[in-house]
Order: sequence, then C-alpha cells, then structure tokens
Amino acid sequence: METKVYLAGPEVFLCDAAALGAKKKALCEGYGFTGLLPFDNEVSAVPAGERSDRAIYGANLALMQEADCAIINLTPFRGPSADVGSVFELGLMVGLDKPVFGYSNTTTDLLSRMRQTGSVLFDDQDGVWRDQYGMRVEDFGNADNLMIDACLAEQGHPLVRVNVADGDLYRDLRGFAECLRLAAQELLTAAAPVSSRRDNRA
Repeated sequence: METKVYLAGPEVFLCDAAALGAKKKALCEGYGFTGLLPFDNEVSAVPAGERSDRAIYGANLALMQEADCAIINLTPFRGPSADVGSVFELGLMVGLDKPVFGYSNTTTDLLSRMRQTGSVLFDDQDGVWRDQYGMRVEDFGNADNLMIDACLAEQGHPLVRVNVADGDLYRDLRGFAECLRLAAQELLTAAAPVSSRRDNRA
C-alpha cells in the first residue's frame, strides 16, 4: 500500500517550480513514498469561469486530505517568518492528526533574523525585545513562532534546520531529504531508500 506525502513550501513560486517538484517526487519514490505536489502551478487546468485561487485552494485541500503525512518547507519567505500558506497547511495537517515533518534552510532563530533587519529594540525596563510597533518579540530560540516549532516537537518531529547559502535558499533539498529519512524511519519498514533495500536483498 502506497504512503502519500503532501509536499508544501514557497518553492511553488519559483520559475522552475515544476522541475524542482519533480526532483522532490523522485526523492520520495526512492524512500517508498508517493509525493503529492500542490496544485499552484496547474492554473491552466482550472475550468473556465471558475476563480483560479479558489480552485487551487480546493485542489490542495483535497490533496492534504488524501495524504498520509506531510513534509513542509518552513524556510523564511518574504520576511523573517515562514510562508503563511505553508504554515496554514502545517496547521491543517496537524489538525487532521496526520504526521508532519518540517525543515528550514536557515539555522538562525526568529529573533536573530529580526535583529539583523534592525526592526527590533531591546526594552530595558521590561527586559524584552520589541518591534517597531512596541509589540514583544518571542525569544525562545525557536526557528519561528512558537506554535510552529511546538506543534512539530509535540509530534516528536523537531524542525530540521540546515545552513544554506542565500542563492540556494529555496532549492537546496538537504533538509527535505532528512525529513524524508525521518518519515521513512517512522512510517515505513526501513529508512533506507527502496533502491538500497533491493541491493541488500540481491
């Protein structure tokens, strides 16, 4: 019986998203999974007269319901935090009580990234960091908002962090491959790729 994994992340917005998605699906197959890619790049398949955004939402929702688990790219996107769409998908999969594995192609924590932008100041009176609106910034050493890190940790799947150069931030697949290994170790009979298991039986 095949095990289906939903593959979420901001790389759907890359100009070569389809090619990268094919690489991710191939890696999934190597571990015995069937990768399910979001519908975002299939807008041409939307029926005439139907809103593209609603069609994409509905198709992706169906894929998440079909999937047995998910691997989500939580690399910061268009700001210090993860892509909001991917975070929604993370929450939905957790709410569906399905295993979720996440990775980030940066090893810095949320506060460190905000400090690098100069958008936070330390409040000596209260002993906390605050943003430009005077709102407290979390300082737990987490990769992102505590709800993201904590929900993964509660499942026993701490966020995988990989240090990647800016030029490869959304194309590097080392974190993805590690999530696949962890998922296979937990959900399948062995963590070795299918090809390796065949070789071992030969």
